[in-house]
Amino acid sequence: MKTNKLDHLCIAVKSIEQARTVWEPVLGKSEPDDTYVDEPEKIKVARYWVGEVGFELIEATSPDSEVAKYIDQKGEGVMLVSFNVDNTREAIGELESQNYPIVGGARPFRDCEFAFVHPRKMNGVLLELIDYKWKEFEG
Repeated sequence: MKTNKLDHLCIAVKSIEQARTVWEPVLGKSEPDDTYVDEPEKIKVARYWVGEVGFELIEATSPDSEVAKYIDQKGEGVMLVSFNVDNTREAIGELESQNYPIVGGARPFRDCEFAFVHPRKMNGVLLELIDYKWKEFEG
């Protein structure tokens, strides 16, 4: 599988508003570069650009979300590393053929798809593959 770049890192937090007070001074920002709620994933996101890599604070919008479960088990912290790929479905197929367990298949996001590789295969790290073409960096 070809990885184009590190796409983003996700920090699971109990409160985005509280976490912003900690992270924004370090990031040199006064507000997120992008915010959104992903209803299917049950999360609220504050995204910051650090160069061409996203740094995300993610908060659960429901106690049964994966973010809420993660925080209950491990506390706040780095939950996810995301790699940008050309085609999520092709990456899934290639990794599955090499016995990498995919969690739930391809999922929609904006005009792309993403998928997760189970942390048990990735040294305890939830790995996301995403094929989003970031228009934010087009001239």
